[in-house]
Amino acid sequence: MAYYLGIDSSTQGMKGLVIDPDAGTVVRSVSVNFTADLPQYHCPDGVLAHADPLVKHADPLLWLAAMDLLLARLKASGVEMGKIAGIGGDGQQHGSVYLNSRFADALARLTPSSALAEQLAPALARPTSPIWMDSSTSGACRELDARFGARLQADTGSPAVERFTGPQLRAFAAAEPERYAQTARVHLVSSFLCSVLIGGDAPVDTGDGAGMNLLNLRTLDWDEEIAAFTAPGLLPKLPKVGTGVAGGLHPYFAKYGLRPGVPVAVWTGDNPASLVGTGAWGAGVAVVSLGTSDTFFAALKEFRTDPEGCGHVFGNPAGGFMSLACFKNGSLARDRVRRETRTEWAFFDETAFERTPPGNGGRLALPWFVPEITPPVLTSGVRANYAFAEAPSEVRIRAVVEAQALAMRSHALWIGAFEVLRVTGGASKSLGIRQVLADVFQARVESVAVADSAALGAALLAARADGVPLEKMTETFSPVTAVCEPRKEQAAVYDGLLREVCRLEKAAPYVSGQ
Repeated sequence: MAYYLGIDSSTQGMKGLVIDPDAGTVVRSVSVNFTADLPQYHCPDGVLAHADPLVKHADPLLWLAAMDLLLARLKASGVEMGKIAGIGGDGQQHGSVYLNSRFADALARLTPSSALAEQLAPALARPTSPIWMDSSTSGACRELDARFGARLQADTGSPAVERFTGPQLRAFAAAEPERYAQTARVHLVSSFLCSVLIGGDAPVDTGDGAGMNLLNLRTLDWDEEIAAFTAPGLLPKLPKVGTGVAGGLHPYFAKYGLRPGVPVAVWTGDNPASLVGTGAWGAGVAVVSLGTSDTFFAALKEFRTDPEGCGHVFGNPAGGFMSLACFKNGSLARDRVRRETRTEWAFFDETAFERTPPGNGGRLALPWFVPEITPPVLTSGVRANYAFAEAPSEVRIRAVVEAQALAMRSHALWIGAFEVLRVTGGASKSLGIRQVLADVFQARVESVAVADSAALGAALLAARADGVPLEKMTETFSPVTAVCEPRKEQAAVYDGLLREVCRLEKAAPYVSGQ
């Protein structure tokens, strides 16, 4: 009987999930919250404070401390750590870590007598890591688009995007040339943590690597021309692109009862991992992840790109490709609206929808409290077609949830029409939100058994790398637990509002009432 561990390093915390494929059970789940558990790194909600609201960085040592704490908690929970036969993982997409020439030696010399953060701190060429929320690289994006035009999206799956690693690298090399020159290796969050586990240089997989504007999805390797333009001497600083097993577990981790040498699968991004964890890695089912950000993604039968340039194409860890549209103002925006309306989650999730009709009388509000990704908008502010702040709490809540769902539908049209949506993430527990999604998309909305779909996907990929068939595990670990059916009588209401939300996206930063 073998166990497999999946580690999900997300924006606000880190989760570990142990599965037993033979028994078809989740053995244990543990987590670390960056705000509550590691306040010494000054990253509340996983983000360092900065005077510029467009700059969103984290301390990479935070992720190392979280891994130590996570594994310690897993061991303390009573799991038979020696049964873990493989480890997989994922990281928040686009985040990048900059290492100097001491990195390889520091990995090789890891000792259990000291913490990971302490041992690897001298290997950082840059003390902070830009993460997916960063919107400060518009200039670099314009330069990349001017140089490569449509080819950038046609070959890498996305136009130049502020949060993507390529523009981040270009901006860093221009602003801090000395630190860039000291950078010997640039890793993603996923490949960085995978490297730590194996004590060597881990590859970048195509699922996470495609979120860099540097990986050519037609060749499945780094695009030499784009890399050369992005930053001087960049190509040798990038890890290789790869799949499967990254290497064996470093002896450092024996301190947690893990067996040195067990296979560590190449880590992927959180969204590709969720595609696997929700059982949607094959074509035909779309996933709506309602987390810190909201994402809509699905497997693609063939490579194609969003004609509007908002959506993205990544590698699918199970093979082939996947499409994705990301909305930065997800649960953080919903939580802010809940706090501003002074309501509890029970009111937000159910009561507000019982008191208001579908369509909300045409009242919509896009809660762009931070600059938005889809569509790309750098000026924050609520877009509303009524006096948003003066309305009753239930009206404001439905206005926000419906606007978010309609915007998602609008920007997912290029991916295709789906009869089934699978929902995951914290807000997927809300019956009211699930019903809005069902009505807006006119699709069956299914909840899956494991809320931590990224961690589950990472564990499934670990087992797959060790020879366990993914198809069999999907049937076992991704069962449907709840269903919301679409109400056909609401289709016309939301078809009409689809045009209104598109108008709001182009409106001024705040429309007080019309």
